[in-house]
Amino acid sequence: MLEFTGQSGFGYSFDSLTEDSEEHPFVTSLKGFMCAISDTSVVVARLLLSPYAHLVSPKTQRAIIDFLPWKQMHRIRDMVDVMHSTSLDIFEATKRSANEGDELGRKDIMSVLFKANNAASDQDRIPESELVAQVSTITFAAMDTTANAMARIVFLLSQHPDVQEKVRTELCDAFQDEEELDYEVLSSLPYLDAVVKETLRVYPPLPLINREAIRDAVLPLQKPITSKKGETVDSIFVPKGSKIMLSLSNCNTDPEIWGPDAGEWKPERWLAPLQSSVQEAHVPGVYSNLMTFSGGGRACIGFKVSELEMKVLLSVLLPTFKFAPSDKRIVWEWNAVVQPTTEDAKVAASGAREPELPLKVALVQA
Repeated sequence: MLEFTGQSGFGYSFDSLTEDSEEHPFVTSLKGFMCAISDTSVVVARLLLSPYAHLVSPKTQRAIIDFLPWKQMHRIRDMVDVMHSTSLDIFEATKRSANEGDELGRKDIMSVLFKANNAASDQDRIPESELVAQVSTITFAAMDTTANAMARIVFLLSQHPDVQEKVRTELCDAFQDEEELDYEVLSSLPYLDAVVKETLRVYPPLPLINREAIRDAVLPLQKPITSKKGETVDSIFVPKGSKIMLSLSNCNTDPEIWGPDAGEWKPERWLAPLQSSVQEAHVPGVYSNLMTFSGGGRACIGFKVSELEMKVLLSVLLPTFKFAPSDKRIVWEWNAVVQPTTEDAKVAASGAREPELPLKVALVQA
């Protein structure tokens, strides 16, 4: 997933697909970052200190972190330094390419952003420091969520060999007519699409998101509720500064929307028109009546890329390999995103078990 993001997002290779190279420092940092920021002490510190962060300059914040004998925060600092350094290298390479006339006609996301930013007026132009920051943001947002969603799909297919075989058959039939499956072909395969959608519905890699009210607001309720005083309430006042936690997974598996089997993983539900309750719910998500990628102006802008990545990988893996459960029990833990691990997995410095997904893999017989 990281190499996919590097090539398409920045025209950059992290060397994660070559056998003889050492792991890129950016990869190492990214792997440990989610576990590190999920450490209890770090989470508590963020909750307590974030309201006051704007009172102290970034330089002073850095000096405080350097001074404190806090090993976990020092690990996070070092990871951020590596990611920032790599982001700066990527941006400078993009800048050089543009200044040299862009002879190769680069169309990666960073090159497009750089060109658009240069063409913007002074008032609308984004500072270069912001563009550099977007490299880590795009990579961070694109890799872990999609990678863990993909892990969940492969895990579920190993648990449901009948579903796995149906997807494999559909893909193999498509390959009989095409040497390579382009976007249009991949998008036209109904069972592949159903498996991806159903997995993202029941098991969103990011089941909870946090938001903060930037102004006073009145939140209308879809259905009235009865307060402890016995009063009927059809809206809730949300004062400015309120912290709100949204459960995307609860919305995706609400029985009133998806029916009594809402919590079950059933790809077939997507092969027929969705029940009327789904349409009538008017879920504001950007993707298939789901909240997996959120909604509104802060929704995930890369949801179609994420979906395509998963379909491309499945189209490569399933015609060649069969997946079956391993002897180890898989545990899904929430480390900012939901990740697979095992009960005897190596414990990271943060105290969380490192992610891993052991499966039995065999070649498909020709």
